[in-house]
Amino acid sequence: MIDGIIFDKDGTLFDFRATWAEWSARLLTELSNGDLDHADRLAGAIGFDLTRRDFAADSPVIAGTPVEIASLLISHLPGHRHETLVARMNLLAAEVPLVEAVPLRPLLIDLRARGLKIGLVTNDAEAPARAHLERSAVTDLFDFIAGCDSGHGAKPAPGQLLAFCQHTGVSPGRVAMVGDSLHDLHAGHRAGMRRVGVLTGIALLPELEPHADAVLANIGGLPDWLDAQV
Repeated sequence: MIDGIIFDKDGTLFDFRATWAEWSARLLTELSNGDLDHADRLAGAIGFDLTRRDFAADSPVIAGTPVEIASLLISHLPGHRHETLVARMNLLAAEVPLVEAVPLRPLLIDLRARGLKIGLVTNDAEAPARAHLERSAVTDLFDFIAGCDSGHGAKPAPGQLLAFCQHTGVSPGRVAMVGDSLHDLHAGHRAGMRRVGVLTGIALLPELEPHADAVLANIGGLPDWLDAQV
């Protein structure tokens, strides 16, 4: 029986490439002041191809925190301060275009009607995460929201997931962690939760399947998956 669902954000609730390719291109163009060679060096540091507007499979943008991404960029940005760069990255993140993986509000209303507690845990910062949920008009449907800077750590550590359990009173064994990356699935395993992978991020089925109880095309398959659980 499942009593709670925790969602990752990017690549799970929202299409990863549509959101973060635009963010990466805007950020790198701004930081390089239009110098294409400099922009390419910055892009290489975070595993992003500016020409194709796509990510390497191991790009830190996929599951890293803003602090980690900024640490990779800062050595290519003389005169910039790390904390100022992180703040700018978070501001740009709050403004990026969003493409919902499936229509979110009807799905979340369905899940709440089943009596489920719903959480969001992301390695993005909390402020842009809340901004994204507000823009999709679904913040009211979440019982718990945590970013990498909310005081619970970041995935793949289980702190955010266990904080959800503490906040909602749901036992970890009755929670499903839903995400598009190994960081999500490893965090779920460490928290003692069920793990559901989705294919709306960068990772492919062979990468996720060994670490998940189920892999779905997208979160729209959750109601049927829940119906099959006992």
